[in-house]
Amino acid sequence: MSSFRQKHPIILGLFILTGIFFFFIGGISLLISSLISHGPGTDIFAKKDGVGIVELKGLIISPEQVLKHLTEFRHNPNVKSIVLRIDSPGGSVGASQEIYKEVMRTNEVKPVIASMGSMGASGGYYAALGAENIIANPGTMTGSIGVIIKFPNLEGLFEKIGYRSEVIKSGPLKDVGASNRPMSEKERKLMQDLIDNVYGQFVRDIAIARGMEENTIKELADGRIYTGEQALEVGLIDSLGNFTDAIIIAAEMGGLDIENPQLLYPKVDRAFSLFNLLTNAEQSLVDNFAPLYPIISFEWTGMQ
Repeated sequence: MSSFRQKHPIILGLFILTGIFFFFIGGISLLISSLISHGPGTDIFAKKDGVGIVELKGLIISPEQVLKHLTEFRHNPNVKSIVLRIDSPGGSVGASQEIYKEVMRTNEVKPVIASMGSMGASGGYYAALGAENIIANPGTMTGSIGVIIKFPNLEGLFEKIGYRSEVIKSGPLKDVGASNRPMSEKERKLMQDLIDNVYGQFVRDIAIARGMEENTIKELADGRIYTGEQALEVGLIDSLGNFTDAIIIAAEMGGLDIENPQLLYPKVDRAFSLFNLLTNAEQSLVDNFAPLYPIISFEWTGMQ
């Protein structure tokens, strides 16, 4: 060991620093676990009736956590109503539709109020459609009703660097959207038909949820963004207000004290270990890089 220490002092130092780092992270994770095992506003000593808070934030790629929280609150007798807090530009079609269906299923059991913060656009708005009541701030960015898919065309770049791709496929449409060549008219029509079909699903669900004619929705659903105030004028939301207003509405619908309603947040896994921390980091990377792949989205892309 003494010989190794003398020959490889840098490597040994790195091992020691790595050990200290993981020990430090482990200690921090235990501290965080003790601090966040219960969300703010939750009474940790007694079970009380209250308003459940479910958050839908950021790009909608993985719906599992939101689905889990909605299911838990739906079956929890202490949760009398739910506020779905939305701050999202939308996301993938499948994930947005899954959350919409779960919100609607939950709303059949106990009232769900959708509260939009800074943004509840496209897939974020889709998710809100399953709620009993949709509330937004006057300046909330919402709407952006539509469907989009993007394919990178790197043909020019590939020519400059001398890159060539040989493709063997089972059918002429198997590599639709390939980045090394322009899209053919047949491929473009195929993708447009697909987009139009998903767009029709979006319009239909809005018409059902808002009690409006599909033709009226189509006039509003050209991809434009609305402020909360504008959305109220055209019937896309129910009222204007902030998070507190949404809680008051939810408390009233749940038969709770509207002056000081208990807020119930989803349970946090007590086993908040280094493993969970790394797993969450890995999932975050997946969510961040998933949009780089062609994906059919209910998403406002005006900021990109």
